[in-house]
Amino acid sequence: MSEVQDFIRETVTNHPVVLFMKGSAQVPQCGFSGRAIQALREAGASKLVTVNVLDDEEVRQGIKEFSNWPTIPQLYIKGEFIGGSDIIGEMLASGELQAALKEAGANE
Repeated sequence: MSEVQDFIRETVTNHPVVLFMKGSAQVPQCGFSGRAIQALREAGASKLVTVNVLDDEEVRQGIKEFSNWPTIPQLYIKGEFIGGSDIIGEMLASGELQAALKEAGANE
């Protein structure tokens, strides 16, 4: 097990909601990450931890291996991989995202 995989596992385990994204919540560096942040804000996410994969190439590659999912952003709620921006948007529209955040104790 690599240090990167340990870091990812600890991050998603120790925080109720984690978004691995390009850029930061304040300054997303791609449209998909921006849409993911917007959806999480609309759903009332307050305890949101973001990890900028552009800061570390090992994390950028490692998260794809960790989830077996090829794209970023990636959302984790209560340690469970949820999906990327399309899935986040669909969950927001159906109300599932709000319910998942509430269950994780991560919304207002």
